Amino acid sequence: MSVHHYNQEVIEALRAASTDGELACALAFKVGAAHNTAPADIGKALDLEEISIVKCQLGLFGYKPDKKIVRPAESVSEEIKKEITAELDDGKLTCERAWAIAKKLKISKMDVAAACETLGVKIKTCQLGAFQ
Repeated sequence: MSVHHYNQEVIEALRAASTDGELACALAFKVGAAHNTAPADIGKALDLEEISIVKCQLGLFGYKPDKKIVRPAESVSEEIKKEITAELDDGKLTCERAWAIAKKLKISKMDVAAACETLGVKIKTCQLGAFQ
């Protein structure tokens, strides 16, 4: 989907879901799912509308006052470490793979991010395009 060809319904839904020019990551995904629109295209539409993505579901950005709320886990189980290590791309873990690990292990996305913090693994490539 080209940046210039967004369905007006999607744009209106994003505007309606946003508050003060901001939209939580989880709500962005809900709008995308409701309108059968890929996360990357939702991110581009948000950029076009100058709506900022906040409250990253991995805790990496969009929180006040410190932006990032994820903290290192006190400990990381061998199971989580094994899953993260198996999914690394050039020593980093993509957002999408972090979500998949959370789903597979039935833990929160924030728990995966906390384990990455402890292991010194950077998360890259936001599905909405907020960071690469």
